[in-house]
Amino acid sequence: MTAKIKLLSIDFDGTLVSRVSEPVLDPQCMELIRESQRAGAVWAINTGRSVDLLESGLADFAFPIRPDFILTTERDVFRPGQNGDKWEPFGDWNERCARDHAELFSSANSVLAEVVDFVNRNAKARLIYDAERLEGLVAENDEEIARIIEFIEKARAEHPNLDYQRNTVYLRFCHVDYHKGAALAELARLLEIPRENIFAAGDHHNDISMLDGKVAAMPSCPANAIQEVQDAVRNAGGYVAQKDFGAGVHEALLHFASPESFRG
Repeated sequence: MTAKIKLLSIDFDGTLVSRVSEPVLDPQCMELIRESQRAGAVWAINTGRSVDLLESGLADFAFPIRPDFILTTERDVFRPGQNGDKWEPFGDWNERCARDHAELFSSANSVLAEVVDFVNRNAKARLIYDAERLEGLVAENDEEIARIIEFIEKARAEHPNLDYQRNTVYLRFCHVDYHKGAALAELARLLEIPRENIFAAGDHHNDISMLDGKVAAMPSCPANAIQEVQDAVRNAGGYVAQKDFGAGVHEALLHFASPESFRG
């Protein structure tokens, strides 16, 4: 018997939003998410975007509905503020996340310096800094990001807490314990929603942590997802859609929905 969907964790760019085809948003997908909210389910956008960039995206793409929660920069957990317009941290997760990252980047200085030296000397990529701290990088193409990741994997061997999240040619350094899957797990814990009632959808490397079956029992991806994501979803007993972007999310929601999932 199919479990009722109580929490939807959906990636933004490349999953809900198509930047390469029309429509940017799939109307049927948006309506099905709206129906799920009316039936009592919670919708969280789980994205690598910051809060401000996500808000810009919601406005730019004229989203017809608002998420109930947002999980941003592949790590932070936010709920609506008192006035409903601003977002505020949910629990102490973001505070703990910030503290652990500050400690990580302080202790991993030598490894990050090696990465900076390698990129400056041997790779075609732009380094990204937050204040004076190295945050990540943008490579010129897929071949360059693959070479850089190969170097990072060797450099971080003796510093296992240093990890990274990758989306196409973008890479962000992070603590190994903080990723989309961990943020989703924390949201589910705070809302007391079990794994069996969680639906997740994503398309790229940084989504795998919420699609490997550990946090969400109903993992999925649209047809445009990269092969590694499709493999992870299949290995977790999830659903790989035949349609791209939001149409694929709509297809996956229908696949997993129990009869009462979209009824109030």
